[in-house]
Amino acid sequence: MWSDPEVETVLPGVHRIPLPLPGDALAAINVYALEHPDGVTMVDSGWHGDRSLRALVAGLAQVGLHLDDLREVLVTHVHGDHIGQTAHLRSAHDVPFALGRDERVALSVARGGIPAFEADRYAFLQRLGADELLEELRTADPLHGVPWEVPDRWLDDGDRLELPGGVFDAIATPGHTRGHVCFHDAARGVFLVGDHVLPHITPSVGFEPSPTPTALADYLASLARVRSLPATLVLPAHGSVFDDLAGRVDELLAHHDRRLDHTEALLGVTARSAYEVAQGLRWRRREIPFDQLGVGDRMLATWETAAHLEVLVAQGRAQRQRGKYLALAGGSSTRGVVDLVPSPTGAGGGP
Repeated sequence: MWSDPEVETVLPGVHRIPLPLPGDALAAINVYALEHPDGVTMVDSGWHGDRSLRALVAGLAQVGLHLDDLREVLVTHVHGDHIGQTAHLRSAHDVPFALGRDERVALSVARGGIPAFEADRYAFLQRLGADELLEELRTADPLHGVPWEVPDRWLDDGDRLELPGGVFDAIATPGHTRGHVCFHDAARGVFLVGDHVLPHITPSVGFEPSPTPTALADYLASLARVRSLPATLVLPAHGSVFDDLAGRVDELLAHHDRRLDHTEALLGVTARSAYEVAQGLRWRRREIPFDQLGVGDRMLATWETAAHLEVLVAQGRAQRQRGKYLALAGGSSTRGVVDLVPSPTGAGGGP
């Protein structure tokens, strides 16, 4: 299993280190140690806390490395399983970290603490018509005790990271979060994708404070942007290393195309909230009914439904009226009027 605590040396000097995560939603997160003569640059840091830190120490030791060898952490995005250990590594081992510049909005809300985070999340869910979820969510800590700190430097699209072991280009891939960044080494065909392209699961879209309504459109465009990159080794944050980037991108595009069709089919002449539409869809690979999901997954499902509805509006396939959605007058669809992203083959049309 990819999540077993065994280090995988993907290439000489490039090591995949799986670190445990709390709960059972995801088994682990992969962090990557990139060796060079001056030390190690790590991509993502894992969850905060002793369990993850012990696993990181043990993983580095398997390939003859130590925390004191770390020179910098490149964080793909602001979620807690990716940024969680950066504060400790910086304070205890003087390891700086870098983060995509467009994560400033989410980081600012998170740094405001639970009251600011909850106010932001509850206001958004209320706009989606999901008021009945709020009381259930009040019992959960939305920040999970992660120490949210400002990075030592911000990364921009196109930044070139010249490490002695290779040259990586930072590629902005908004969608999963607003400021998600991937790292591409064209010479070696290595592509560190964070949560942008996962081999076994479909990444959530726009799950962050104050999400942009264009989260799904941004994600589809980001997928199309990376589809043709030269990448013989794709290194995801969750799941096994794989080699068919274009094939997996096509699967993700097809998934969202089907989800858009299913979402559109639920709309009628009576305006419905995103929460109401989400209840008519099936979720996860096992096609679970909405009411059988846990509260966190119902929140995510509502979030994602809103993102799909916004794409339907932009494509001229649905209407938005006072924050709710309905089918076009007469039930007609003008799919394709707005092309948000080129098709994988480069022809016209949506994904």
